[in-house]
Amino acid sequence: MSEQNGTEITEFLLLGFQDLEILVGTLIVPNMLKIIWLKGAFISIPGCIAQSYLYCASGSTECYLLAAMAYDRYLAICKPLLYNKIMSQKLQYSLVIFCWMLGFTSTLITMSLLTQLKFCGPNIIDHYFCDLSPFVDLACSDTSVLEMEIFILSFPIMVIPFILILVSYSCVVIAILRMSSITVRKKAFSTCSSHLSVVIMYYGSLIIIYLVPSSQTLNKMISVVYTVVTPLFNPFIYSIRNQDIRAVIHALITQQPIHNKN
Repeated sequence: MSEQNGTEITEFLLLGFQDLEILVGTLIVPNMLKIIWLKGAFISIPGCIAQSYLYCASGSTECYLLAAMAYDRYLAICKPLLYNKIMSQKLQYSLVIFCWMLGFTSTLITMSLLTQLKFCGPNIIDHYFCDLSPFVDLACSDTSVLEMEIFILSFPIMVIPFILILVSYSCVVIAILRMSSITVRKKAFSTCSSHLSVVIMYYGSLIIIYLVPSSQTLNKMISVVYTVVTPLFNPFIYSIRNQDIRAVIHALITQQPIHNKN
């Protein structure tokens, strides 16, 4: 497989994912630092709803983008000769735009129901941002409709993209195992390692928080992983696969001059 046959995830998909990570970091980190510094902070209910919407929309978009990237890896490994034809620039743009639009529209119903809740106080969230679950717990009105809507939406937002990722990587693993050369197998698997590690970190955190019963303290600690740690390390995870970046790192370590291929 050559570079033009997709040994790396397409640049525009990574760009769309990178912009999303910047949004999440900008949304969460400043307020978190403020809370740590002041040992608490105040936010209005409309402000909390806005933060909750942006956070949920960003999380939904990330699920869709990770599924799109898994499809990209499927094409690169299982359909290498057709990769350039299928994964055209137009398709890349369409995938990123569709993921962003779907992510930010799929949570509008949830936010509209959230605005109809009544909050009687004391409105104290034991968290460093307005996560949906602890925010809904503060409501003194009936939340059954909202909770049912959240449960139903979790399937198209989280479950279906995760199934698509599993199917894509099942095909990838089968294709890699059919390769005769061990060297080619390692090279093929290495092209998926960056994306696979991000998927494991992201979905692992979501499963622990939303599916496994745990304390609020543990949930906050895990939340730090996918809101702060994961966006922080994602550029390193993906960049280390880039040959130019690796050449620069090697040159810095060995103190050798960098040779321009051009």
